Amino acid sequence: MVLQAEEGRLITSAVRILVATAVPVERDAVAPALGLSDAEVIAAGVGPALAAASTATALTTAALTGRPFGLVVSAGIAGGFAPHAPVGSLVVADEITAADLGAETPDGFLPVTELGFGTVTHRPPEALVREVAATTGARPGAVLTVSTVTGTAARAARLRERHPTALAEAMEGFGVAEAAAAHGTPVLELRAVSNPVGPRDRAAWRIGDALAALAEGFGKITPVLRSWNPHDR
Repeated sequence: MVLQAEEGRLITSAVRILVATAVPVERDAVAPALGLSDAEVIAAGVGPALAAASTATALTTAALTGRPFGLVVSAGIAGGFAPHAPVGSLVVADEITAADLGAETPDGFLPVTELGFGTVTHRPPEALVREVAATTGARPGAVLTVSTVTGTAARAARLRERHPTALAEAMEGFGVAEAAAAHGTPVLELRAVSNPVGPRDRAAWRIGDALAALAEGFGKITPVLRSWNPHDR
């Protein structure tokens, strides 16, 4: 997908960028706002497994055609941990963590790393996270990836207890990050908060506001992505 800059001009970035959202409505919010010619925005699917598969396919296809991506961005709406990430705010991940990848034990949850294998966290480039936060006003913190969305206050409290820096919860970031890591490609995650993490109250969701905030955020980070150097970790 070739993206059009706001004034009708195409802007070339230092590296090709792949943006992976979950669903078409998120893709359609991001794509018009991101004025980069060397960017592709895809709806990779819901959940870490499908997001990983779709992202890996896009990365492999680009590499085989001789035009590899130099940065992958996981983007979309998310639940925010109140009061740290209120509805309508932006969150940029300084760590992307699989919050429910592991085992339940009588003593509580054990991440897969404590079982002796795998990984549960990917860390985006620090310099890029700082620039995105400064440019957009996004709060930097952990974004948790879950396969089952939190629906109770008790689970929200447990997640924050295990991950004190967590600001948001979504379903795709870790899968996107795993695919990026397999290709040796840096990853970033930017989320707009549509609802609080906790009891599911659909009447309190502000999806339209979150999509608008997401689009605004991507419009602001175009200059950051255009000039980003992958060696600036």
